[in-house]
Amino acid sequence: MRILICDDDPLMIEQLQDYINHFFKHHKRKCPEIACFSDGESLLADKGNKDILFLDIEMPGMNGIYVGNELKKANKNIIIFIVTSYSEYLDEAMRFQVFRYLSKPLDRQRFFRNMKDAVELYYTLATKLPIETKEGVSALAASEIVAVEAINRRVIVHTTRKDFASTRNMQYWLDTLPTNRFFQTHRSFIVNFEHVTDFDHATVHLNGGQCAAYLTKRKYSDFKEAYLLYLESVR
Repeated sequence: MRILICDDDPLMIEQLQDYINHFFKHHKRKCPEIACFSDGESLLADKGNKDILFLDIEMPGMNGIYVGNELKKANKNIIIFIVTSYSEYLDEAMRFQVFRYLSKPLDRQRFFRNMKDAVELYYTLATKLPIETKEGVSALAASEIVAVEAINRRVIVHTTRKDFASTRNMQYWLDTLPTNRFFQTHRSFIVNFEHVTDFDHATVHLNGGQCAAYLTKRKYSDFKEAYLLYLESVR
């Protein structure tokens, strides 16, 4: 993991560094690398990994909206916190799917709560899962799995690459997949919230309509609640 801070205020950079270090110390984890930038140009020129970013909006030269858009184009999984005093930029920032919007001055407890969510999301996106088939083993990120389907005594893992005939049963996938991202809509289906296009009382449509899963009536309310919580967590 690599964490970046981009702000033209040295005091804000210092405060964010302090909060980040205290967060990992509190959770008894080694603090990852923290890279700091005072302008958008130097951030965009940086060649290192960009996993979690704290980004100011009002900076000399390129503003944070432009920088955030460019970074999202290059890496859709980057987790971006907008840190600013200017709430009027919120709508523009949300267009490139920022993770959270933090107001200055920072509230320490709110920062810690949001940082915990960001770290959990990072590990969910970064973790590779083995998909075992009769032909061999493929390692894919959880975000690449669209749905898992049990059909005719076979378990098919639908992914953004292709379909895999898994040698593992549905219970294995229920135990393995992150519960904050996946939901069993029917005894024969587990779906990834990330790939849900829309749903009704009987069907969940995924991946732009390329895949569909049954949704039982008794699970409709729970699914709806879990899906809305997921959407809130990635806004």
